[in-house]
Amino acid sequence: VQLQAFGGRLVQPGRFLRLSCAASGFAMDYYRIGWFRQAPGKDREGVSCINSLDGSADYADSVKGRFTISRDNAWRTMSLQMNNLEPEDTAVYYCNTFYRGRNYWGQGTQVTVSS
Repeated sequence: VQLQAFGGRLVQPGRFLRLSCAASGFAMDYYRIGWFRQAPGKDREGVSCINSLDGSADYADSVKGRFTISRDNAWRTMSLQMNNLEPEDTAVYYCNTFYRGRNYWGQGTQVTVSS
C-alpha cells in the first residue's frame, strides 16, 4: 500500500489550495480514506475522511464549510479542496487509510498559511 500526498505550499490567509493523494497497492474503491494533519508541537489530528460505498464525508469542526474532500476511484486519487485558509491550517498534511487492520500513511505535504 502506498499513499503519496502532494500539492502543499506557502499560501496567504484567505486563499485556497488543493491537495491530492495518489493511492496504489490496494483496491481503494472499497476503503475509507482520509486526511490528517500535524502542526508543529501538536498531535496529529483528523481533518476529513470519505467513505467508499456512498461517498459520504466527515469533517473536523475546524474545517467544516471551508474544506471539501473528494475521491476518484477510477484514478485512485483523493483530493482536499481547502478554501479560506487560516494560519491555524498550517501543518503537514497526510493521507491515510486503514487497510487489513493497519493504518497506512503517505509521506505528508507541507501547507503553510502566512502573509
